[in-house]
Amino acid sequence: MANIRDLRRRIKGIKSTQQITKAMKAVSAARMRKAQENVTAARPYAKRLVGVLGRVASVVSGVKHPLLDVREPKKVAYVVITADRGLCGGFNSNVIRKAAAEIKDIPDVSMVCVGRKGRDFFRKRGYNITQQYVGFGDDINAGQAREIAQYIIEKYSEGEFDAVYLVYSEFINVLVQRPTVVKLLPTEPPKEEKKDEAKTVGRADYIFEPSAEEVLATLIPKYITNTVFQGMLESKAGEQSARMTAMDNATKNASEMIAKLTLTMNRARQAAITKEISEIVGGAAALE
Repeated sequence: MANIRDLRRRIKGIKSTQQITKAMKAVSAARMRKAQENVTAARPYAKRLVGVLGRVASVVSGVKHPLLDVREPKKVAYVVITADRGLCGGFNSNVIRKAAAEIKDIPDVSMVCVGRKGRDFFRKRGYNITQQYVGFGDDINAGQAREIAQYIIEKYSEGEFDAVYLVYSEFINVLVQRPTVVKLLPTEPPKEEKKDEAKTVGRADYIFEPSAEEVLATLIPKYITNTVFQGMLESKAGEQSARMTAMDNATKNASEMIAKLTLTMNRARQAAITKEISEIVGGAAALE
C-alpha cells in the first residue's frame, strides 16, 4: 500500500503543476497577442524611417557626424536583449549562444545587457558589463529604448566604444524566433531602394530645410533609438510566444505522466487485491 500512496502523491503533485503550467500558458497567450500587435504596429514606422534615412543619405556626401565616424574596432560593445525570466524554452539560450559566438574572438568587448538572463550569464563568466537594464516588464515603451540608445551614443561619441552591435531575437511567428545581430554604430545609412527605370527617371528632387546635413544629423539618433526599440519589441513578442509554447508542451507532458502513473497505480491496486483474494482463498482451503 505504501507504493500506491507514493503514486497517488506523485499524481497529485503533477496535477498541481499542470494547473500552474496551464494558467501560465493562458497568461502568456494574452501577453503574446498584445506584444505581437505592438510589433506589427511598429514595423511600418521602422521601415519608413529606414527609407527616409536612405533617401537623405543618398544626396549627402562627405557629411561629418560623430556617429558616422569609422574607427578601428579595438573596443567593441554588444547590446544583448534577453528576458528577465525563464520558463520559455530555448529563447534565452539561443540569443546568448548567438552573442557568445559573435564575441568569442574579440579581445576587448563590453556588454550592455538588457534583461536579467543575459546579465547573469555574462556576469558569471567574467565579461565586462558596462551597463545593465533589468525589470522593464511586459510594457515596453520608447522611453526605455531612448535611455539605452543615449547611453551607447554617449559612449561612442566619447571614444569608449569603437563599434556597437545589437543582438536580439527577431519574431517570425509563434513557433519561430530568430537570433539577429544588427550593427548600430558607426551608423551605416541604408542605401536608397532602387526603383524600376521608369520611376527613377521621373523622381523629383528633395529640398531640405535647413540643410540635408542637419536633417541627417537629426535622423541618425532617431534611427538608433528606433532600432533598439524595435529589437526590444521583437524580443518581447518572441519571449511570450516561446513561453506559451513551452507551457503548452509542459501541460501535455504532465497529462502523459498522469496517465502513465495512473495506469501503474491501477496495476498495483489490482495486484494487491489479487494477492488478498489469493490469501483469503488459501486460508479458507486450509480450514477445510
